[in-house]
Amino acid sequence: MAIRISFLGAAGTVTGSCYLLEIDRSKYLVDCGLFQGSRKLKELNWIDFPIPPDEIAAVFLTHTHIDHVGLLPRLVQQGFNSPVYAAEATCALLHLALPDSAHLQEQDAIYANKKGYSRHKPALPLYTEVDAQNALNLLKPIRFYQPLQTADLEIIWHPAGHTLGSAILEIQAKTGNRTERIVFSGDLGRFGDEIMKPPALLKQADVLLVESTYGDREHDDKSIEDCLTQELETILRKDGVLLIPSFAIGRTQQVLYYIRKLQDQGRIPDIPVFIDSPMAVDASHIYCKYGDDHNLNVNLLMDEQACPLRCHHTNFIRDVEASKLLTTRPGSAIIISASGMCTGGRILHHLKWRLPAERNSVLFVGYQAEGTRGRRLLDGATRIRIHGEEVPVRARIAQVQALSGHADQRELLRWLEGFGKPPSRVFITHGESQGSLGLQRQIRKNLGWHAIVPSRGDTYEI
Repeated sequence: MAIRISFLGAAGTVTGSCYLLEIDRSKYLVDCGLFQGSRKLKELNWIDFPIPPDEIAAVFLTHTHIDHVGLLPRLVQQGFNSPVYAAEATCALLHLALPDSAHLQEQDAIYANKKGYSRHKPALPLYTEVDAQNALNLLKPIRFYQPLQTADLEIIWHPAGHTLGSAILEIQAKTGNRTERIVFSGDLGRFGDEIMKPPALLKQADVLLVESTYGDREHDDKSIEDCLTQELETILRKDGVLLIPSFAIGRTQQVLYYIRKLQDQGRIPDIPVFIDSPMAVDASHIYCKYGDDHNLNVNLLMDEQACPLRCHHTNFIRDVEASKLLTTRPGSAIIISASGMCTGGRILHHLKWRLPAERNSVLFVGYQAEGTRGRRLLDGATRIRIHGEEVPVRARIAQVQALSGHADQRELLRWLEGFGKPPSRVFITHGESQGSLGLQRQIRKNLGWHAIVPSRGDTYEI
């Protein structure tokens, strides 16, 4: 009789979230995320899963970001055909995220073959839109706090406050006469966020897995409004364009909320805002359906004029031709586009056009993983490679840490302090080495708990 946890991803990196939970002979996955960043990390997406996918009894998802769900179509492609459980809003958003991810995979392969910059001849997509649809057919929506029971476990989804539908998973694993309570934090949101409700505080855990994206630092306490105002004033003076690489789900809605707030306060002019991400457009509508997950007034969300997720001059761009026209559009504007870490998507085309000009600015509003273009830009790169071309970087590069959807070190410790007694073991995941080790030191110092930083491929018996 044994319970084991294997760390298949999000160990030593913030991407590729995936954990194998084995209860005697039953096998479950918690998350199934895409690796992003360096070539070495992205190549992990192409290797076979360490266990046959048809042996997995179910997948449990924490939320809809691609680094947590983006390998699901690949898993299905390789033979997985069991249920995928997630919170209701996450299931709704997955109907946008997975087809979009597959479309990007296919388009990137087409573009690579057209331009000849891929090392593979021909370049192939990791998976297709058919694979994504097959994955969507396996979804089983679960309400928050509604227990799901199988023969050897009970699992409850608690709100994590990171993005719409994001969850903390509380699993009671049963083997013989023994029950172990295992908690997966997922990605934890922030306390005091104006849009999302705070992460739920849990009282008990025998074994705890906690993220550490910002485990070694605290967010800048400068107000979001002041940071955005400063960046907008800069591009208005230069008659430039403000590019905001942003995750289509969660971060884009947050950015729109604060731009609209500044416009209503009269702190910034009604500058045109272009949302160049079809998925971000559709995701905003889903906020209306799941009003209990956030702090926004649903009645206002359904009013095009008063909607807090719509600026005074918001332009939603869906088709490719309209997106291309933005690259040569004169005058100041804000362009928000995915992907948030500049690993793919339409933002790459905007960067190719706008980075060489000093009058433009690029504002990062989320975490930039090691090895991504976003991280290289923040680290001061003077040239960046996009679609096989070297692009000079002359635009201003800035970041607003206060817009992060991740809890910082102080907030992570606040969440951990909610447990009534120390877990027997704490595994620190979903962080680069500096973040994970920083949180480990603070947990040992402040709480006196036994905290472990696992490596990818490690297995622990519970």
